Amino acid sequence: MDRRLETLIKKMNAQDEDARRLRDAFEFACAAHSGQVRKDGSPYVTHPLAVAEIIEEMGLDIDSAIAAMLHDTIEDTNTSYDEIKKRFGTAVADLVDGVTKLTRVQYTYKEDEQMENLRKMFLAMAKDIRVILIKIADRLHNMRTIEYQNEKKRREKALETMEIYAPLAHRLGMQRIKGELEDLALRCLDPIGYKEITEELARLQKNNGDFLEHIKERVRKGLEENNIDAVIDGRIKHVYSIYRKMYNQAKSIYEIYDLYAVRVIVDDLVDCYNVLGIVHDMYKPIPGRFKDYISTPKPNMYQSLHTTVIGREGQPFEIQIRTHEMHRVAEYGIAAHWKYKQGTMGDTSLDSKLEWVRRLLEAQEDTDADEFIRTLKIDMFADEVFVFTPKGDVLNFPAGATPIDFAYAIHSEVGNRMIGAKVNGRIAGFDYVMQNGDIIEILTAKQAHGPSRDWLDLAKTSEARNKIRQWFKKEKREENIAQGAAMFESALKKLGVQLADVLQEDVLSQYLKRMSFGSIEELYAAIGYGGITSMRAANRARDELLRLNRLKTDKPAEQQSVKARKPKRSESGVIVEGVDNCLVKFSRCCTPVPGDEIIGFVTKGYGVSIHRTDCTNVQSLERSNDQRRWINVYWADQVDERYETDIVLTAKDRAQLVVDIMTALTAMKIPVTSINARRYKNGNDAINISIEVKDLNQLKAVTRKLHLIQGVEQVTRKSFDV
Repeated sequence: MDRRLETLIKKMNAQDEDARRLRDAFEFACAAHSGQVRKDGSPYVTHPLAVAEIIEEMGLDIDSAIAAMLHDTIEDTNTSYDEIKKRFGTAVADLVDGVTKLTRVQYTYKEDEQMENLRKMFLAMAKDIRVILIKIADRLHNMRTIEYQNEKKRREKALETMEIYAPLAHRLGMQRIKGELEDLALRCLDPIGYKEITEELARLQKNNGDFLEHIKERVRKGLEENNIDAVIDGRIKHVYSIYRKMYNQAKSIYEIYDLYAVRVIVDDLVDCYNVLGIVHDMYKPIPGRFKDYISTPKPNMYQSLHTTVIGREGQPFEIQIRTHEMHRVAEYGIAAHWKYKQGTMGDTSLDSKLEWVRRLLEAQEDTDADEFIRTLKIDMFADEVFVFTPKGDVLNFPAGATPIDFAYAIHSEVGNRMIGAKVNGRIAGFDYVMQNGDIIEILTAKQAHGPSRDWLDLAKTSEARNKIRQWFKKEKREENIAQGAAMFESALKKLGVQLADVLQEDVLSQYLKRMSFGSIEELYAAIGYGGITSMRAANRARDELLRLNRLKTDKPAEQQSVKARKPKRSESGVIVEGVDNCLVKFSRCCTPVPGDEIIGFVTKGYGVSIHRTDCTNVQSLERSNDQRRWINVYWADQVDERYETDIVLTAKDRAQLVVDIMTALTAMKIPVTSINARRYKNGNDAINISIEVKDLNQLKAVTRKLHLIQGVEQVTRKSFDV
């Protein structure tokens, strides 16, 4: 480790005081983590040292490397923020604090913990980008050594890496790190698929070993003849990128055009286009496979020319052409632009590059945990479309965005006064899904009545959804309070909880504090305008009642007394409170599975019907039937059966769509009991599928997999009136 430290100091060109601070930080980390070991048995301090080495590769400054070596000290040791600040300065202490998780705050719900960790990370990121770069370096080293974790932990970390950190690295333009994170995560999530692709790549490399070398040599000679100096490199597409294309487009590895790529790096911009002309003279380009990311850079600052051409024996390959500066940005993204000297940024023009972080935070102010995580993934990580204003300005949106998103991206008043939209000169509906290259014009009127609540379902960006909610919050407060109060009381009844019990002074004060509301009216208003769901608020109220009852009676847990009345197992997988061996029937209207919040309805002669609490029929049954027929039900502690449930896919009609869906489900070993499709006049398909899953987590995994299929726009649970 001492040799690694000295190598790090040398690579960072640290002199005198900087070298002393790096050694001091390493000694401090060694002392703080003394006695701690990693899963492989090595001293824990090897991890922060490795993170500092990754930070050096990114080209960051001494403070970043010091913070990397100390990044776990606040979280995992008795070290305080003030101690780090006193010894290493405010800048380092702020970086360490930004990376530190909120482990010392206890959360009732896992999604709340994840939301607050992410929110804190983005807040720190908006102030100093180095926070997220250290966090990504930390995750990269953890994924490199993840084989020492148990299987459950590996899958959890791999899924989080795939859903959060790899897309975040992509959003920051860090393509090399993003590719490595995806490959490491895929190896944990689908080891069989990963192994098949790597073995096939090995065979291809063996059979085509000189293929890339031949191309590189021919391109080099062609450029030399035209007096162009260039660095020429070859690569094979990384594993996850191949995996995703094979599943999305139902292709074999031999049908992927950009499996092989040659990268040409030149000195200046003019040479990029000169090289393009030379390459097209040497090889036949494939029509429609040329992309100019230099004139139109990606949102993550990526710039390059891409062209796919045909090589020997008809083998297609991609050629990427860029300057040295473009290559540095492509490898390390925003890290390539940020230089820190004595606490100041060398390139202040990049403030605009992080404007999306600030917009994201502003748009999430009034959302609960579920909404935050959902919209985070849409805003940051979804595929993007580029559209034009009538003046020719380019705006980018997540795939699936509508003119409503476009209107609110222009200005909140444009959205609030919107009465229609034109796409490429023709009137389009509010639900039109914008496509690359569309020219969007928003039609407004001063007397417009404002947004409709339906727009919350049509808008895809959190910015638009938040502005719509803000309009309802401001303009319809009294209506929101009345509607929210009715919805909250109805949700409580479904859970068997009386509103009067929640409104007790000791209960209400603690409940509102945990929910971060100043008064019950604020809670009602939030439910009314969509800031939080009524069932979520009711579940929290029930949990608070249970917690306070437990404290009052000084018993191990009120919930334990409830669980004591129910056996751990059941043939149906569901326990009916207070009733043994009860006939249970799962409702076809909402097809609940383990993990769903459920409620029972006592039928006449058919036992207890089990519904999801968010089922559309629960409210209508509640109005039309005796309240005493509702009964509390629970999932058994051990559920071994599979449960049939229905999902609905909305997708653009294309050939082989159903085949691709069935292939994905078969690969996941998900039984399909029925499937039917209906085609609409607008070119969309609605595909209803009945599948059998073990629980809600498996269903969510299926949903994520189906979302990756080309053309699939939405995957939802089926719920309908009976």
